Amino acid sequence: MDYYVGVDGGGTKTTVCVASADSSLLLSELTSSASWREYGTNHVISNIKAVIDAFPLGKNARVAGVVMGLPCFGEGEAGDRELRATVAEIFGEIPVYITNDVEVGWAGSLGLMPGVNVVAGTGSIAFGKNEAGETCRCGGWSEFFGDEGSCYWVGKKVMQLFSKQADGRVPKDELYDVVMKEFGLTSDIEIIEPLHSNYLVSRDKVAALQFLAKEAALAGSSSAKELYKKAAEELCAHVAAIRSSLNFENEPFLVSYSGGLFKTGELILPHFFAGIEAIHGKPVSPKFEPMFGALLMAFERGHKQGLPMLQKRLGDDFCA
Repeated sequence: MDYYVGVDGGGTKTTVCVASADSSLLLSELTSSASWREYGTNHVISNIKAVIDAFPLGKNARVAGVVMGLPCFGEGEAGDRELRATVAEIFGEIPVYITNDVEVGWAGSLGLMPGVNVVAGTGSIAFGKNEAGETCRCGGWSEFFGDEGSCYWVGKKVMQLFSKQADGRVPKDELYDVVMKEFGLTSDIEIIEPLHSNYLVSRDKVAALQFLAKEAALAGSSSAKELYKKAAEELCAHVAAIRSSLNFENEPFLVSYSGGLFKTGELILPHFFAGIEAIHGKPVSPKFEPMFGALLMAFERGHKQGLPMLQKRLGDDFCA
C-alpha cells in the first residue's frame, strides 16, 4: 500500500506523521530540531528519514510522497540549494516537496481552505493562499528588526516601558512593580546586568518576558494593556498586507491564528478580532496541527482522490 508523510519541522522539535492512502492507518512521532542551519542539512534530513523508516508500515509499504515544512526554507538561495541536494541524496526517488514551515501551519489551521494564518509565538509571521492558489508571506524577518506583535516584541517592549517608568519619562504603573518583584531588585538600575548576562543571548528568555506584561495587565497596568493592543495592530497589519496582495474573492476571508501570544486571551483577542473584521476578515480557530497540514498537502499533491477521506479522518479524531 502507498503511504504519505507530513513533516512539521521546528527549531526545538519536529513532528512527523504518516497515513495510508485509504487513511485507515495514521501514525505520528516526535523528534528533535529541524534547524538545519544550526545542525546541518545531513543531520536534520537523515534524522527525519530515520523516523519515517521506523514507522511499522509492513514489507510492501511504499512511501509515495512527502511534504516537509522546514524553518528558514525560502530565505536564501544557497541554503535552499543545499537542502534540496541533501533531500535528493537521502530520499532518492521518493517525491519530496519542501516548503517553509509557515505554509504547513496555514494548511493545517485552515484545512487547505483559502485564507490567512497568523503565528505569534516567539516570533511572528503570516501566510496566505487565495482561491487561485497564489501565496503570500508577511513578517518573519528577524527579531533584530522585525517580528512585530510577537512574544519577543512584547517582551522587549516590557523592558523599554520599565526603563521609561523608572526614569519618569512616562508615569509608573503596575508594570514597574511587577518587573521589580520578578527580578528581586532593590534599585531599578540593577536590571541591566541580568538582562545583558542572561537575556540578550536568548530569544526564548526575551519572549518569556511577555508573561510580565500579562501579569501587569491583569493587575491593572494601562501601559501593559496598551502593549497587547499595539501587538494586535501589528499582527492585523500582516493580514492586511496579504489581503492586498492576494485579492481574496470571497469576503469575509478566513483568518486563523496560533502561537503563545494569543493564549493571553482577552488581553489580545478582542483587539485582534476587531482589527481582522475591520479589513473584512473572519477570525477562526486553527482546525488541525501543522503536521497534519503537511500531510494534507502531501495528499493534495500526490493522492488527491484520497483527500476527502483523510479530511474526514482528521476531522473525526484530531480536530482542534
